[in-house]
Amino acid sequence: MKKKWGYGIVALCGIVLAGCSTGGTSSTGESNTSDSGTAAAEQVFNVVVQQEMPSADLSLATDTISFSALNNVYEGLYRLDADSKPEPAGASELAEVSDDGLTYTLKLREDAKWSNGEPVTAADYVYGWQRTVSAETGSEYAYLFAPVANAESITAGDADASELGIKAVSDYELEITLNTATPYFPYLLAFPSFFPQSQAVVEENGDQYAQTSDNSVYNGPFVLSGFDGPGTDTEWVYEKNDQYWDKDSVKLDTINVSVVKESATSLNLFQDGQADDVILTGELAQQMANDEAFVSEPLARTSYLEYNQIDEDSPFRNENLRKAISYAIDRDALVTSILGDGSLASTGLVPSGMTFSPTDNTDFVDEAGSVIEYNQDKAKEYWETAKSELGIDSLDFEILASDTDSTKKVIEYIQSAVQDTLEGVTISLSPVPFSVRLDRSNTGDFDVVMGGWGADYADASSFTDLFVTGNSYNRGQWSNEEYDAAVKESATTNAADPEARWQNLLDAEKVIMDQQGVTPVYQNVEAHLRAPKVKGVVSHGAGAQYDYKWASIEE
Repeated sequence: MKKKWGYGIVALCGIVLAGCSTGGTSSTGESNTSDSGTAAAEQVFNVVVQQEMPSADLSLATDTISFSALNNVYEGLYRLDADSKPEPAGASELAEVSDDGLTYTLKLREDAKWSNGEPVTAADYVYGWQRTVSAETGSEYAYLFAPVANAESITAGDADASELGIKAVSDYELEITLNTATPYFPYLLAFPSFFPQSQAVVEENGDQYAQTSDNSVYNGPFVLSGFDGPGTDTEWVYEKNDQYWDKDSVKLDTINVSVVKESATSLNLFQDGQADDVILTGELAQQMANDEAFVSEPLARTSYLEYNQIDEDSPFRNENLRKAISYAIDRDALVTSILGDGSLASTGLVPSGMTFSPTDNTDFVDEAGSVIEYNQDKAKEYWETAKSELGIDSLDFEILASDTDSTKKVIEYIQSAVQDTLEGVTISLSPVPFSVRLDRSNTGDFDVVMGGWGADYADASSFTDLFVTGNSYNRGQWSNEEYDAAVKESATTNAADPEARWQNLLDAEKVIMDQQGVTPVYQNVEAHLRAPKVKGVVSHGAGAQYDYKWASIEE
């Protein structure tokens, strides 16, 4: 929706960013595995999550909660192992790749089945990919298919989906053709957007496809059950899939998922034995840090403020205003005193521990350096300059965010820090359910959002791609030609030159951070209490976050 920007006493509306998914990874996968122990008679795992599931549709999902669910009830050509490396899953072996890196040939498992007993064939992958990139589907994740031949033309409506660079050579052999060699492509093959879909089931259910757990079929270790609707249902179940080709490796019979947004409630459920895995934040995380059940899981995810720059008269088009807000935030105090879960103060857009130099293995974060700092004097200087350039004396705006305990505390801290530092700035807060935040971001109904992004695969481009002009996840529509050129060159001219490509990505990071096109705040680390009887949970820092295929309950 179009908005009119107000100055002085007129409050601005709120902005949203869709927290994305997680995808392929180089982060450590924690697995709580044990070489000894006796399996419990009842293999039931009770999990608490902080948000509702916005979508159970492989083509439409965009967020961490949905992707974790889909990763457990579906399966792609590859699956990330406990070390977050791609291994064959729906494929019977790793792909045969041509010398130029443009052609992937994969053989499929002939014993893979859908939960209705039908075989999973190459045609299911072809259909799933075509459905996701099709302009009619309107998938926000279609951009991930850009390396695949003709994908961008199809998404733009300039080519038919049948021209996508994937074909079924036979029922159990696929050939994938890329536009350019893509170093991270194997990780995409383990990401839910690239999973197969049953054309017969999609067409049979029409617009009700995947709207409930009964309106789909599954090919993963589990099947989805008890899911009554996206964005609203607060309880669902994963049940062991007796049609799964590797069912003997799956120990859990049932995983009960419940949405609980308050950390104190989650802790009570855990201590009462009603939950086996909960997330803690703030003081509760600090208090429980020495408990034997405490687990800290680093994520390749950056939480940041995104500014609505859609309208020409938006004050957030002013670079000095964005810098003033950024300099007013003490990130170290935020992660230490407010979050207390091990999260790290951001130094840039790309998180640490995810991607490393092809020459000397230096972390991207270390090589990129940082222009982000807490400096109240600089914040005030930039604010004075911004006021002069905008012709204003004061500014009211709203920060939109998800309504979890931790996020509400973060935006309350930012509200206080910015208002105390920048005289004349008044901030209102709008914490809303996750699905509402996503919807408002899609319609441009925002001022500033406390959102974030989790890497879809272990490469800096999972972040830099987001803010190219016209990208569907560039919610605020920040735009810079130098940035666009660097990102494009990394994916085309220098795609097969690791060192030059690395420099392109560093250049892009520098541009967006110098301008504070978005304002990174912290790198997420999740603090959990997970019952010691639960073994084998795999957590990926980047990619679909959780994999329960190898999990079990021991006595």
